[in-house]
Amino acid sequence: MSDQSKIATLDSTMADRLPAYSKTLFEAKASKKLTFEQIAQELGRGEVAVAALFYGQAQASPEDIAKLSQILNVSKESLESTMGGFPDRGRAGPMPPVEPLIYRLYEVVQNYGYAFKAIMNEKFGDGIMSAIAFSSKVDKEVDQDGVTWVNITLRGKWYAAPIFPANFEKC
Repeated sequence: MSDQSKIATLDSTMADRLPAYSKTLFEAKASKKLTFEQIAQELGRGEVAVAALFYGQAQASPEDIAKLSQILNVSKESLESTMGGFPDRGRAGPMPPVEPLIYRLYEVVQNYGYAFKAIMNEKFGDGIMSAIAFSSKVDKEVDQDGVTWVNITLRGKWYAAPIFPANFEKC
């Protein structure tokens, strides 16, 4: 188990913008003193994907629900009835973000988005990176001078243009 200060909890100012089950999951996570990494190991998923489940921004499989119920000691029936719907991505906070860490991530895209796009276009051609067929990883690095760095890996499936089939408008 981890030190309580290292356990991410739900910011109460966000609770009204998230699914009702988010509060239940976060309270159980805090009570058990579990990190997202520990829960992810039990679910067999990445820790970012698990955190997205807690925020209602990813869809939980029946297996995820069963395992979360067991790990967190939360009623499986309660989770099945509330987590069975579709995720509501992108609505947890205001735009632009006001939380400093999230704003800095937003700022990375503002400042380097077109550079990322140009390099991806050079390497892959015209297209887009999926945020659905997607995985992400966060790692901690300490360099030889003792400076702590964050490494964020974004891995999305590449969809080459044309993205939609020729008969898309007929669908």
